[in-house]
Amino acid sequence: MSEPIGLYIMAVMYILAGVMHFIKPKIYLPIMPKYLPNHKALVFWSGIAEILLGVSLCIAILKVISIYGIIAMLAVFLMVHFYMLSNEKAAAGIPKWILLLRIPLQFGLMYWAWMYLN
Repeated sequence: MSEPIGLYIMAVMYILAGVMHFIKPKIYLPIMPKYLPNHKALVFWSGIAEILLGVSLCIAILKVISIYGIIAMLAVFLMVHFYMLSNEKAAAGIPKWILLLRIPLQFGLMYWAWMYLN
């Protein structure tokens, strides 16, 4: 365990987020932008990606590729955040100010991952 604890916290966070795609897939379906095809498959594969990237953070030889994968995944997920801002139904009653705060948070998560590149 030579890595900083923050890296393992990040790994657990992505693993748990990915698992939620399988425990509660219906919460992800309404936030999927309408212009994307096959929402069920996208929820499934994004869950798989989060789990694999989280686990890969803990494997030294895969850490760097996992970090780049997380940054790319978070960039793609911005689509969902902007969609939720522009679509009242997709916002699911979440106040607009919270939806707006999620945008810089997403970039903060990208930076957090970037910090662990050696």
